[in-house]
Amino acid sequence: RRLPQPGEAIVEYLQSDFRVVRTGAYVRCAVTGEPIALEDLRYWSAERQEAYASAEASLKRYLETRGR
Repeated sequence: RRLPQPGEAIVEYLQSDFRVVRTGAYVRCAVTGEPIALEDLRYWSAERQEAYASAEASLKRYLETRGR
């Protein structure tokens, strides 16, 4: 197994998967700014092309962009 490259990855977020465009160890949460290891990435928006560290961060962004 190859080790991930250090640094931030560039990722294309698809509806039910994502594609790594440039290898790296992590992406950043669009809400909190915290790094998310690619193997821990579970939440993202294909529409906004953003990653989220948690379900709560995803909901926060949804509410910010869609209203209550």
